[in-house]
Amino acid sequence: MRKIELIDTTFRDGQQSPLMFDSNKYKFNLEEKKVLIRGLIKLGIRYIEFFSPIVNDTEKQDFIAIKKYVLEELRVSNVTFIAHCRVHKDDIKVALQTGFNGLNLYIGTSKQSIKYKHGKQISDIKKIASEIIKEVRKNNKNIYLRFSGEDAFRTNIKDLIKVYDSVCNYVDTFGIPDTVGCATPSNVEIVVTKMKNRYKNNLETHFHNDRGYSFINTITAVESGANFIDTSIWGMAERSGINSTTGTLLNLYLQDKNLVKGYNLENCYPLNVLMASILNMHVPYNEPVSLTNRTHIAGVHTGAVLKNSSSYEATDLEKFGVTSRALLLGPLSGWNVVYYYLKEVLYYKCSEEEAKQVTVKFKNESTNSNRYNTPKEILEKVANKFGLKRYEEKVEGVKRVENLE
Repeated sequence: MRKIELIDTTFRDGQQSPLMFDSNKYKFNLEEKKVLIRGLIKLGIRYIEFFSPIVNDTEKQDFIAIKKYVLEELRVSNVTFIAHCRVHKDDIKVALQTGFNGLNLYIGTSKQSIKYKHGKQISDIKKIASEIIKEVRKNNKNIYLRFSGEDAFRTNIKDLIKVYDSVCNYVDTFGIPDTVGCATPSNVEIVVTKMKNRYKNNLETHFHNDRGYSFINTITAVESGANFIDTSIWGMAERSGINSTTGTLLNLYLQDKNLVKGYNLENCYPLNVLMASILNMHVPYNEPVSLTNRTHIAGVHTGAVLKNSSSYEATDLEKFGVTSRALLLGPLSGWNVVYYYLKEVLYYKCSEEEAKQVTVKFKNESTNSNRYNTPKEILEKVANKFGLKRYEEKVEGVKRVENLE
């Protein structure tokens, strides 16, 4: 096992995302699922979570087809397919019959779950979990088995330990999910450290982003001993989502390159673009592995980036597949990018002094730019008014920072 294993939950929590409804997708069809799972496997993901097959027959049949596709067409045999199941015999029976080789068994352990969901006390939860999980392990020696106290970070730690103690000899991994996104880094450090010191089992975390803490909570959990991290493409999940698959790899890489050995990082951005093509949307502007993270607008920024990109790009995103950069032309542009654009994109013969003069006029006129009157078209008009001449042939051998078109 690698130091950190990502469990991608795009096909489970991701399909519960409000974003699916915003884009009017509602669900991924089978072909889209195949395309996405191929992208995840190319990235190096080997743990993939799905709905329990009791959710509906379509999800059940899709999983059967996906597993066959992975094993027979992609010819990848080391994938753990995890069914997200209640601690319930019927759920487990159907999941095993359907062909899952991994189970995430969960039950709510917080006072809110006890009061408003199932009404069972901690002593009841402990009894139910231990009886069912012991039986599952007895009959399925080689299955990957995870047990999670749902809403773990609103559960009294002593109660969580009582339940986990009863099954620690039968599960591979303990899940510590922040189901409602209430955890803070200090909470995470305390809970994960206690679990790490008490159990030999692997530890998995699942952080929702309700407070905007999902990435920092994930890194804190890793530093405290967690070695399985739940993610999804774009961070798609219930409400505000969870930490994104590619953003998590980026953060782990910056923390310690050894944490992401075995992942094909250059496939990160292509995976994000793949999702964009399916949802007919742009890659989210706040996704760390995105073209927007290599896009510069202000004159000070573009001028500096033209000299050396590290001035405003702290991370080498080319390692993660973002091989382009965008220097946007408009009313905020400085003369450096206008000069660059005139010479290397539009092929005007132009001095620095002429570019500075053109910039003043261009900045004023481009405030009214739109899709029918683009900044590029405005700049050409201004350049022509100044009497600038073009090279008769495109200049060969010019090292371009980016095609700004």
